[in-house]
Amino acid sequence: MPAQNKGTADDHKERNGRLHDCFPAEAREEIGSIIHAFEHILTRCMNPNYHQSGQNTENIYSTISPFFCHKYLIIGTNIRGLLFIFANNPLIAEPDMKKKRIVVLSGAGMSAESGISTFRDSNGLWENYPVEDVASIDGFHRNPALVLKFYNARRRDYIGCHPNAGHIGLAEMEREYDMRIVTQNVDDLHEQAGSTSVIHLHGELMKNRSVATDAVLYPVDPTQPDLHVGDLAPDGFQLRPFIVWFGEAVPMIEPAIKEVSEADILVVIGTSLNVYPAAGLLNYAPRNCPIYLIDPKPVRSTSRQDIRYIQATATEGVRILRKTLQEADY
Repeated sequence: MPAQNKGTADDHKERNGRLHDCFPAEAREEIGSIIHAFEHILTRCMNPNYHQSGQNTENIYSTISPFFCHKYLIIGTNIRGLLFIFANNPLIAEPDMKKKRIVVLSGAGMSAESGISTFRDSNGLWENYPVEDVASIDGFHRNPALVLKFYNARRRDYIGCHPNAGHIGLAEMEREYDMRIVTQNVDDLHEQAGSTSVIHLHGELMKNRSVATDAVLYPVDPTQPDLHVGDLAPDGFQLRPFIVWFGEAVPMIEPAIKEVSEADILVVIGTSLNVYPAAGLLNYAPRNCPIYLIDPKPVRSTSRQDIRYIQATATEGVRILRKTLQEADY
């Protein structure tokens, strides 16, 4: 019989150890003292001759600091009936309550309904401007004035644009999911909508940098957005838009690969999947990761054969996506 009681006590200690591990590091020291007090008292409670509880209950109360007293409620007049109720406490993160991580890869179609021109449509930007002239590092070296003129126009067109319902819907999903945005867009509409984790693969339109380095960025004044040849950065070199042009490395591709490789669900919105290395990100999604592709046109990918297509605009597609994920209990 004593061996049986000892085994039960050991089981309880092991369970308390697992409970201790559920808390973040900053809370564990104090939680540890609470668990130790319970461990001592509950071990004694296993003695059938032990029935007194009042004094030990007071000991437990004195063990818990005022900081924790207002977060935890101890109920019961008998030690065997004591319960911890953990409610609305951001310090506690039970492993089985972890949010699903959704990684969104967004392209020009994401912002089209906000009034921002896409590049490859029949009335897109590339129809009027050869890409090699205005969006490549070689084009900038050949004719910097033309390139700066092109991006000055893009900035003037962009100022006054607002997030659409698709941007807002993705931001609202942060309440239920761990949302990560990887965007090919150079606008900041995801941030304006409230998304808190955004990687810009191709730079940001409303920021400048020196031609010598992209280590320091300079926000663009919306009232004076134009940039001209001869406008210098503090380091003495010509200013240029903070845009990753064709022919340049994509510095944020590695962080983007990491996000996609850790996704529980991958969502692709408004991209033709023709621009690399961004289009290759699908190859890094886990094999068991569901992939949803939202686009009003029939986009097809050769990377994966299990893509679930939602043929709709970004605003309608995000609405359908949210409903689909809820019905699938993701």
